[in-house]
Amino acid sequence: MRDAAINLRALPEQRDLIDHAASLVGKNRSDFMLEAACDKAQAVVLDQIFFNLNADQFQQFTAMLDAPPSHNPGLERLMAVSSPWINVKE
Repeated sequence: MRDAAINLRALPEQRDLIDHAASLVGKNRSDFMLEAACDKAQAVVLDQIFFNLNADQFQQFTAMLDAPPSHNPGLERLMAVSSPWINVKE
């Protein structure tokens, strides 16, 4: 059960736009706004991932990124399989 209130003010045009979009996806204003706000909040948090490396660690990290990929038989098998939508006969 939701028990935390979030209040905000909007221009009538903004409210109308939100209401229109919410109706297009079959949601009420509150559910639409809460979902949109949570999606944006999650994206912001995920964009803030940070890890700190000293110069030596950074050099090792970039060397791993720049190195050619190692042999991976499972990936090679996966890449050899045709996509099911490519060979569809009509």
